[in-house]
Amino acid sequence: MRTPFVAVTLLAATLFSAASFAGATLDRVTKTGVLRNAIVNDYPPFGFIDDNNQLAGFDVDVAKAVAQRMGVKLEIIAPGWETIVGGKWQGRWDTCICSMTPNTERAKVLDFPTAYYSSPAVLVVNKKDDRIKSAADLSNKKIGVGIGSSYETYLQKTLVIPGSKPIVFPFDSVQVIPSDEEVAFQNLALGPGVRLDGVVSDLATANARIKRAPVFKIVTELYAEPNWVATDKGDAEWDKKVADTIKSLRNDGTLAKISQHWLGEDITHEVP
Repeated sequence: MRTPFVAVTLLAATLFSAASFAGATLDRVTKTGVLRNAIVNDYPPFGFIDDNNQLAGFDVDVAKAVAQRMGVKLEIIAPGWETIVGGKWQGRWDTCICSMTPNTERAKVLDFPTAYYSSPAVLVVNKKDDRIKSAADLSNKKIGVGIGSSYETYLQKTLVIPGSKPIVFPFDSVQVIPSDEEVAFQNLALGPGVRLDGVVSDLATANARIKRAPVFKIVTELYAEPNWVATDKGDAEWDKKVADTIKSLRNDGTLAKISQHWLGEDITHEVP
């Protein structure tokens, strides 16, 4: 059974919100008239550099919609995933609309005011591979993941997503190979077991890569993966402003239109 969105929002308020320095981020955005959003620029179709050398993707368009609805200008920064998830942003950016799944470790340094889409984690293998048919076949395999991603902690059997059902780990020890996800897929394209036996990624991202290079196949979905807007610790007023804005964009169909444009389906209408 999926947890209703409202219930998860209430859970976020209790698990993820800290009230020290309340209003600092909201005051900064209001005074400067600029929303600075951190993003990942090598994660198509959510964030990537397009043929015109511009940042594009689902997350980029959601950030644009948020800024427009707030009545401020948008500035996008791509500081690197590990810098984003490390917290202590110190005003360098205000939000991370960047496809981040909350977990217990990230919740120690970041707040998660609201979910904005859900897309499952999947296992991808080389199209020629007939050895791996399920998550149980991951035992003793070399599996690529984005460095610092929730997929890495999943394979380490430590992933806990607050508010979600306990995740099942039907495999033994896995040789996790963290890297840039683009590199992981390049290595997987060399053939089954040459450098990697598989890659764990997001369903939408995997489909986009298969469309570009049909040498991969999705074996199975692994677990539900809600993605939330992240903020720096400590501004409950700003978190409410962000949550209210996302709710408004969902209610009037803006998020659905962005999703249909980039993914051909609405992944925003039902968030676990």
